[in-house]
Amino acid sequence: MPATEQISETLIRDNIERAVSHVLKTMLGLDSKLASAAVGQKGPVGAETIDSTRPHVVGTVGFLGDVNGLIYLHLDLEFAKLGTCHLLGMTADELAEAGDEVINDAIGELTNMTVGSFKNGLNDSGYVCKLTIPSILRGSNFTIEPIGTAARYVYHFDCAGHRIVTDILINLEE
Repeated sequence: MPATEQISETLIRDNIERAVSHVLKTMLGLDSKLASAAVGQKGPVGAETIDSTRPHVVGTVGFLGDVNGLIYLHLDLEFAKLGTCHLLGMTADELAEAGDEVINDAIGELTNMTVGSFKNGLNDSGYVCKLTIPSILRGSNFTIEPIGTAARYVYHFDCAGHRIVTDILINLEE
């Protein structure tokens, strides 16, 4: 079994950049660009990376196996609505009528596809793992803080005038 410490930041960055770009382009028809990275960031992901005062939808999916971790996909609510409309071919009025559950389902699926693509890159590099089920967190003025044994990789993407933040936590303990 490979040791987690052998996973390079380059492998993490290349896999998340490919995954985000591929899923957004294929599923939403939108281009994205890696804007910045914060490797080894301590503490919460908050106002310095996203406008935490605005409503957000955060999808999360974990991966377990030769390497264990979680990926949080932070989207402001407006981008979550835009993405849901693109994914499902809905108008904004149709989405408003359908309600939050449709947004949750769509963002859960986009997160699952993104983390699945990331996981496939790990598998291709010899780190075999499986996905957990997606979950959704909604709200504003909240932070997500890792435990001390997790390595953290935060990548910011720009897409359609919005900031998307991927917060990757990888467990360093066996």
